[in-house]
Amino acid sequence: MANGNEQLRVTALYRYPEHSIAYPMLARFVYPWEALASISDYIKEIGATLPEEEYDRLEGDVWIAKSATVAKTASVNGPCIIGAGAEVRHCAFIRGSAIVGAGAVVGNSTELKNCILFDGVQVPHYNYVGDSILGYKSHMGAGAVTSNVKSDKSLVVVRGEGIEIETGRKKFGAMLGDFVEVGCNSVLNPGTVIGDHANVYPLSSVRGVVPSDSIYKARGCIVQKRHN
Repeated sequence: MANGNEQLRVTALYRYPEHSIAYPMLARFVYPWEALASISDYIKEIGATLPEEEYDRLEGDVWIAKSATVAKTASVNGPCIIGAGAEVRHCAFIRGSAIVGAGAVVGNSTELKNCILFDGVQVPHYNYVGDSILGYKSHMGAGAVTSNVKSDKSLVVVRGEGIEIETGRKKFGAMLGDFVEVGCNSVLNPGTVIGDHANVYPLSSVRGVVPSDSIYKARGCIVQKRHN
């Protein structure tokens, strides 16, 4: 992946445009967090074009693919799109402004709010995903959450080695690239950006930029993966 700010671009973090109905909207922006303010309107825009033979439209701008499985105990609020073959499990809470990609799993007691889940994403057990974008086939272990507001309520700044970008956003959870693995009970603090194919150890408190193809072991201890 490119160095510096280049690694944070939409085109660097998300390399599978065919695996999200949201990619045409993401492509309008340089950095993915710039799209967070547009998710709600985009869902309403694209939802109206979804084929009736493939999607059911529910009250409140909710579109659910006929092949998706949504538990009766789940709460789904619009605007929202749930893609083909997705699974929304017992007591999941989708607060709105959420796109759940094809084949994605939203688990028991998991909460989503103003977020995009690419196809194949798994947030299967007690997760909170708010003001975040999760790339193709990324996975958050049980109890892993995004923290989307700083304790002092100040605006979020994305920081990394040689990187400091003011986002102008009060609410910003995490941007996960494709195939990211986040360990159980980890917290992704506001402004976290994790590059594709990176891993985060369980029980981590992550802040800032984690480069692609790396392993986050602890604060100040990020190593590149070794490939045989």
